[in-house]
Order: sequence, then structure tokens, then C-alpha cells
Amino acid sequence: MTGTIYTETVVWSAPAQYANDAPYQLALVDVDGAARTTARILGDRVIIGDRVELAETRDGVPFFRKSQSGKLNEAS
Repeated sequence: MTGTIYTETVVWSAPAQYANDAPYQLALVDVDGAARTTARILGDRVIIGDRVELAETRDGVPFFRKSQSGKLNEAS
């Protein structure tokens, strides 16, 4: 599953159940051929327009990472 970052943020002050994970990045991902979804980001920080790919799902939460192809409009 792949998609494009619609928006993103870094969570510095997390809810108690995620406090040990902070800081972590959350993003809204426009999934190719599907609906927009909220996801966690693994690895390198992403920015709006970056291409991402699904790395894993934990407890129903999708975790994406930056795709090797980089930005959607890289050639533009």
C-alpha cells in the first residue's frame, strides 16, 4: 500500500499510553486508490507531498515509511 502525505505533525506531549514513544510523527496519508487515513511514520521524517509505503500495522494502526521514490512531483 502506498500513498502521499497530505499533512503531518510531530507529537511531543503524548497521551499516557504512548508517552514512551514520544516524540513521534503522525500524518494524514492519501492512500492510492483508497481513503485518506491517519498513520504513524517510521524512520525518516516526512513532509507534505512525500510518497510513503506501508511498513507494518500494529494493533490496527498503520505505520508508513518514506518511499524510495521520494516526492510525488519530483520531476516537476
